[in-house]
Amino acid sequence: MRSTVHFLLVLLLSLPIVAQTKSAKAKSTSVPDQALMQQIWDAWSTRDPANAAKFYAKGPHMFFDIAPLKYESWKEYENGVKTVLAGFSSLKCMVNNDAQIHPHGNLVWGTATVHVVEVKTDGTNGESDFRWTVVWEKQAGQWLIVHEHVSEPAGGGPPPEKK
Repeated sequence: MRSTVHFLLVLLLSLPIVAQTKSAKAKSTSVPDQALMQQIWDAWSTRDPANAAKFYAKGPHMFFDIAPLKYESWKEYENGVKTVLAGFSSLKCMVNNDAQIHPHGNLVWGTATVHVVEVKTDGTNGESDFRWTVVWEKQAGQWLIVHEHVSEPAGGGPPPEKK
């Protein structure tokens, strides 16, 4: 009897640990989604690259941006984009509803168009749409951007309507 009670007590105390393990496994198998894409652009909308840093791998990776042409690491990206972002007094970046996510093993690639509403430091306002391609790699249980390509179509304008 005593060993049965002891066994049941150990079993009951173990249940929360098993539940936490299952929850952690469920989280680790999730992939980036449109909500994460918007979080990334919300971070860039603050005009402070430090707010976007947590989404990017720190190794020597290639990031293509509208200006300048490319950055060969997060550190280079973070430092270089500060000059570009300093030209804006406000920036709002919104992922359009055409976002797509494509899981492939330890990598996920995504595409979207992003609508930007901006106010430059000289007071001029503007709106534009650009293309975004992003590649995430799972590193230490976290999805981090290892490659990114941002470009503005020649002639600008909104993306074509989906049919």
